[in-house]
Amino acid sequence: MLLQAIIFITGGATLALELLASRILTPYFGVSLYIWSGILSITLVSLALGYWMGGRLAGGKKNSAQPDRLAFLFALMPAIAALAIVAACLVYPYLFYRLARLDLVFGAFIACLVLLCVPLLAASAMNPLLVAILLRRSAARNELADAGAGRVFFVSTIGAVAGVLLTVFGLIPYLSNFAATLAVAAILATLPLVMLFGAATRIARRKPLTVTAAAALAASLALLAGADAYTGRMWPVSYGGASWTHEASYRSLFGTVKVLRSEARENGQFSRIYFQDGLIQNMVDSNNQSMSLYTYALEALSYAYRPGLNSALVLGIGAGMVPMRLAGHGIGVTTVDIDPASLRAAAEVFGFDPVRTNAHQADARTFLRECRNGHDVVIVDLFHGDGVPDYLVTRDFFRDLKRCLGPDGIAVFNTFADLDYPRAYAHFLTTLRTELPYIVLHRPDYGLSRHINSFVVAGSKPLPPPSGVDLAHVPPRHHDTLSAMLRDPRPLDQKLLEHGRVITDARNTVAEDMATSQIIYRRNVVEALPAAFLVN
Repeated sequence: MLLQAIIFITGGATLALELLASRILTPYFGVSLYIWSGILSITLVSLALGYWMGGRLAGGKKNSAQPDRLAFLFALMPAIAALAIVAACLVYPYLFYRLARLDLVFGAFIACLVLLCVPLLAASAMNPLLVAILLRRSAARNELADAGAGRVFFVSTIGAVAGVLLTVFGLIPYLSNFAATLAVAAILATLPLVMLFGAATRIARRKPLTVTAAAALAASLALLAGADAYTGRMWPVSYGGASWTHEASYRSLFGTVKVLRSEARENGQFSRIYFQDGLIQNMVDSNNQSMSLYTYALEALSYAYRPGLNSALVLGIGAGMVPMRLAGHGIGVTTVDIDPASLRAAAEVFGFDPVRTNAHQADARTFLRECRNGHDVVIVDLFHGDGVPDYLVTRDFFRDLKRCLGPDGIAVFNTFADLDYPRAYAHFLTTLRTELPYIVLHRPDYGLSRHINSFVVAGSKPLPPPSGVDLAHVPPRHHDTLSAMLRDPRPLDQKLLEHGRVITDARNTVAEDMATSQIIYRRNVVEALPAAFLVN
């Protein structure tokens, strides 16, 4: 019974490690199709090699296949997995940054090998080893059966399900990914000791097994206890001409929000960054005034194309700058964000008031399906990882969005366009046009920059010429750029739509183009940010 309990736990550890690996890798390598291919393929290859290796060990020479020797190998595997996890945690905050700068796709595969290969190989080798142990017991009793092979893999698989649930609801919301991974290592390192002192099974080479397991447990617990101190050694870092430290983290099932703070200047002023899974969502000053152009652009475009607006729906709040500005002018504002960590960070650090803005924690897609409020403006500022999730750029989503607008309502989008690779953006515009056919673009002039904010205004009726907007509150650094951008709307033309195809929930034929665009963006992020920003 104890051996099956151990296989249950190791089954849970394999899935826990896979989930945590995806979150560890996201800030470095993004969430594109290619990255997930690396995670899944390395996982499956590691499991396959582990099953093969366990079978080879179980079917070796006569002496090595004795029950006490098999029990030793079975108990040794979780200790090996734990030591490999500790080693990976020691190196990945420094190594993964360099791998991402080298090549995102190749680097992601190497990173998956570092995090997953040895632990999963060792854990999966335990299944055939346990089958061999049970088979020898059956043979000793002259029983003809599969020795419970089906039961072993059943228990391991159910353990994997339990590992998913425990990781999602017990580890991720409360621990950093670094600490949660070490917690898995500590659990694995405990298993050989439990087997040594709690099982009736005879085990060969007890002393070296005890030493190995004790070393694995001590290493994992020591690094777990000093997790914040270890990753904290990377701070402070220099970025944008200032020195930055980590001020706070907010965790949820949807990602990690970091609040980063710059050193105070001579006048006592400082800046904060709202940073989420590798993306700078916003930068604000110590008075909680936005320092990012896009927040002023979204507000200005809403007024420019809907001067008398009374109600606004904001999808994606970030630090909450846009909805709070609109609410400050007496506009009825509703906000929607799926991530409770975003809501907590915005409210506790950046001055966002959920009551003044009628805040909802919900998925934007689900919320829009029930939306019939006839808003004057819907502001769409939805990002996860390297871009907007696929299901939020389909014709079905835009159809729901259109139903949420009033008769003369408009949608204002904050997007990113890569001028050197316009295909992905053409798919977005082509799909949007099927439901909101009247579209104009506004892009700031950033000189030689090729990956830029691209603001889209769309409606179901012809859009009026943009009216004048008061920009007195806009910081001087953005005033002229924003003013010039508002004067230069760009209507859709064939060049912008070239190669564009319609994306639907049922059919997405442009996944490769979207993934390529996301990789281009992630490469720019990794090249621009210091390594400490990306450790979560």
